Amino acid sequence: MSWPFHVMGFGALAIDDIVYVDRALTAGKGKVTKRVTDHGGNVATALVAVVRLGGRAAFVGWLGEQPLTDFGGSELERDGVDISFAPRHADAAPIRSVITVGPDGDRFIAYDDDVLHGTSQALPDEVLTQAPVLLIDGYATHSEAVVARARALGLIVVADIEWTAGPATDGIIALSDHLVLPLSFGRTYAGENDPAAILDKLWSTERSAVVLTDGDHGSYLRQKDDAAVWHVPAYRVEAVDTTGAGDCFHGAYALALARGEVPLDCVVYPTTAAAISVTARGGRKGLPDDAACRAWMARDDAPVPASIAG
Repeated sequence: MSWPFHVMGFGALAIDDIVYVDRALTAGKGKVTKRVTDHGGNVATALVAVVRLGGRAAFVGWLGEQPLTDFGGSELERDGVDISFAPRHADAAPIRSVITVGPDGDRFIAYDDDVLHGTSQALPDEVLTQAPVLLIDGYATHSEAVVARARALGLIVVADIEWTAGPATDGIIALSDHLVLPLSFGRTYAGENDPAAILDKLWSTERSAVVLTDGDHGSYLRQKDDAAVWHVPAYRVEAVDTTGAGDCFHGAYALALARGEVPLDCVVYPTTAAAISVTARGGRKGLPDDAACRAWMARDDAPVPASIAG
């Protein structure tokens, strides 16, 4: 079957004020070396990553009414993400974030997310079925019914969750057949420390895959019809700015799924994309294209997945 888009998504759309400093964030204070303003947000940046990698993406979350309040949407459109199906609301606005980045690429994000989240409950089925994959984040708790409809329509739902809002978060986690989560959140949510134990806690018969990402320590995966737990090592790179690396990972993972890859290959591909992304400053400036990813994956030092349990 042919779809107009590979991936559709709704979730965080942000404007980031990024401050680079000359000392580690643990130093307490330091000198500002650069200031930039960039566009970000988990799902928004992930969809831009899909486009950079050669896919077709659409944002279907809330956007402001044009032309005065559509700050983030216009930028998405310039980056190649379709916004024609996004619902509009006069009160919709992007999240505002201040991101402090240390010389080692580590960062601290302070954000104001008192804005309209999720998407319209009236988003038509005809829109949802424009792509095989729906990407959501933690703000999808405001639109659980839409996620449920997407699953009922046969879409693959990929969830990027970083915090819990209690039962509402439980609901969207239950609805998602691909969980791609930070290991730190998995430890808190599952009450376990060992990655294999966390994967086991998060598993259900409705899942296709659970992925736990752990930065430069790589990722852990459990996939359907496979008794093994897999570890995919990270590339060894000199990180300049890790802003947007997780979003890049989610976008590349969702695109690989839309292209028919099995979950293990869907982890190898975004591991490469995210590694490339951290070698440049800004959440979107370092997003790679497919050719760069394929070249890295062909290198002799490319990480090799290994079974660690099963």
